[in-house]
Amino acid sequence: MLAVTEPDFLRDTRVSYNAMAASYTEHFKSGIDDMPIDRAVLAVFAELVRRTGNVDAVDVGSGPGHVTEYLKSLGLNIFGIDLSSEMVALARGMRPGVRFEEGSMTALELPEGSLGGVCAWYSTIHIPDAELPGVLSGFRRVLEPGGWLVLAFQSGDHVQHYDEGFGHALSLDFYRREAAHVAELLGAAGFEVYTRTERGPNPDEKTSQAYLTARAV
Repeated sequence: MLAVTEPDFLRDTRVSYNAMAASYTEHFKSGIDDMPIDRAVLAVFAELVRRTGNVDAVDVGSGPGHVTEYLKSLGLNIFGIDLSSEMVALARGMRPGVRFEEGSMTALELPEGSLGGVCAWYSTIHIPDAELPGVLSGFRRVLEPGGWLVLAFQSGDHVQHYDEGFGHALSLDFYRREAAHVAELLGAAGFEVYTRTERGPNPDEKTSQAYLTARAV
């Protein structure tokens, strides 16, 4: 039997977030409490999912779980998945009422058409350009027709590599993408973009931010 080799970007993402999990979680401990645009976009997403009548949802790349918990508070039957075992352990410890599992957005082990919602909140930012269409198609596969996807990501048109963060050695590529380009990819993957929101950077940010909600067609 041939061994399955994990892509480098998945390995690097897992190892990097395992290394900085505690520091990252402490740095972002306020979650989205001081992010009114983020909360508004997520609230719209949650309402759209509730209107489908299927409130089952997944938060891919859930990290410390603050977005997962917020969406659960808005009435979704949501769980989080993350590549990093350390992130999953921290999320479980901080949010015992929410389900978190290890997993990858590149291979969602979920039944076809089973969900009303998929959230990818700043988690596709480590997916290489060549892999992103397949990831978006995977999101479409697990959504029922009429289900909803929400994406958040940094705007731009470049890749930035980090070999250090929060005092830890890393190997992470951050892919900045223009909202219009991501919208085109969503269309090709079987989605219809419903809302597109963009804002400028906050004082502690270097780039503008983009938020897309899209319906599975």
